[in-house]
Amino acid sequence: MSTRQFTLDDLRRILQEGAGVDEAADFGGDIADTGLGLLGYESLALLETAGRIEREFDVELDDEAVTDVDTTPRQLVDLVNACLRPEPAPART
Repeated sequence: MSTRQFTLDDLRRILQEGAGVDEAADFGGDIADTGLGLLGYESLALLETAGRIEREFDVELDDEAVTDVDTTPRQLVDLVNACLRPEPAPART
Protein backbone atom coordinates (compact mmCIF):
# COMPACT_ATOMS: atom_id res chain seq x y z
CA MET A 1 0.00 0.00 0.00
CA SER A 2 1.43 3.33 -1.06
CA THR A 3 1.08 6.41 1.09
CA ARG A 4 1.37 9.90 -0.35
CA GLN A 5 4.33 11.80 1.06
CA PHE A 6 4.47 15.48 1.95
CA THR A 7 7.68 17.04 0.64
CA LEU A 8 9.64 20.23 1.10
CA ASP A 9 8.49 21.22 -2.40
CA ASP A 10 4.86 20.76 -1.28
CA LEU A 11 5.53 23.03 1.70
CA ARG A 12 7.23 25.65 -0.49
CA ARG A 13 4.26 25.65 -2.88
CA ILE A 14 1.67 25.90 -0.09
CA LEU A 15 3.57 28.68 1.69
CA GLN A 16 3.87 30.63 -1.57
CA GLU A 17 0.18 30.16 -2.43
CA GLY A 18 -1.09 31.07 1.01
CA ALA A 19 1.29 33.64 2.40
CA GLY A 20 3.66 34.59 -0.38
CA VAL A 21 7.42 34.68 -0.10
CA ASP A 22 9.39 37.18 1.95
CA GLU A 23 11.68 38.96 -0.51
CA ALA A 24 14.54 38.83 2.02
CA ALA A 25 14.36 35.02 2.33
CA ASP A 26 16.35 32.73 0.05
CA PHE A 27 13.32 30.51 -0.47
CA GLY A 28 14.86 28.67 -3.40
CA GLY A 29 17.91 27.64 -1.38
CA ASP A 30 18.33 25.07 1.36
CA ILE A 31 15.69 26.18 3.85
CA ALA A 32 15.05 22.82 5.52
CA ASP A 33 16.68 23.73 8.83
CA THR A 34 15.87 27.46 8.97
CA GLY A 35 13.14 28.55 11.37
CA LEU A 36 9.95 29.59 9.61
CA GLY A 37 10.08 32.92 11.46
CA LEU A 38 13.51 33.63 9.97
CA LEU A 39 12.01 32.90 6.55
CA GLY A 40 9.51 35.70 7.17
CA TYR A 41 6.43 33.76 8.31
CA GLU A 42 4.53 34.75 11.44
CA SER A 43 2.02 32.59 13.29
CA LEU A 44 -1.02 33.83 11.32
CA ALA A 45 0.60 32.88 8.01
CA LEU A 46 1.53 29.52 9.48
CA LEU A 47 -2.08 28.90 10.58
CA GLU A 48 -3.17 29.56 7.00
CA THR A 49 -0.48 27.18 5.80
CA ALA A 50 -1.62 24.50 8.26
CA GLY A 51 -5.21 24.84 7.06
CA ARG A 52 -4.14 24.40 3.46
CA ILE A 53 -2.04 21.35 4.33
CA GLU A 54 -4.89 19.82 6.33
CA ARG A 55 -7.35 20.25 3.46
CA GLU A 56 -5.05 19.09 0.70
CA PHE A 57 -3.51 16.13 2.53
CA ASP A 58 -6.51 15.22 4.72
CA VAL A 59 -4.61 15.37 8.00
CA GLU A 60 -5.10 17.08 11.36
CA LEU A 61 -2.11 19.03 12.65
CA ASP A 62 -1.30 20.33 16.13
CA ASP A 63 -1.69 24.12 15.89
CA GLU A 64 1.05 24.77 18.46
CA ALA A 65 3.61 22.74 16.52
CA VAL A 66 2.70 24.48 13.27
CA THR A 67 2.56 28.07 14.54
CA ASP A 68 5.87 28.01 16.43
CA VAL A 69 8.02 30.33 14.31
CA ASP A 70 11.10 28.38 15.43
CA THR A 71 9.75 25.26 13.71
CA THR A 72 11.82 24.41 10.66
CA PRO A 73 10.45 23.29 7.30
CA ARG A 74 12.06 19.87 7.92
CA GLN A 75 10.19 19.53 11.22
CA LEU A 76 6.92 20.54 9.59
CA VAL A 77 7.41 18.08 6.72
CA ASP A 78 8.16 15.32 9.26
CA LEU A 79 5.07 16.24 11.28
CA VAL A 80 2.80 16.06 8.24
CA ASN A 81 4.32 12.78 7.09
CA ALA A 82 3.82 11.28 10.55
CA CYS A 83 0.12 12.14 10.23
CA LEU A 84 -0.02 10.57 6.76
CA ARG A 85 1.34 7.18 7.82
CA PRO A 86 -1.31 4.50 7.71
CA GLU A 87 -2.15 2.77 10.95
CA PRO A 88 -0.67 -0.70 11.21
CA ALA A 89 -3.01 -3.53 10.38
CA PRO A 90 -4.35 -5.40 13.41
CA ALA A 91 -2.43 -8.56 14.26
CA ARG A 92 -4.09 -11.77 13.19
CA THR A 93 -4.65 -14.37 15.83
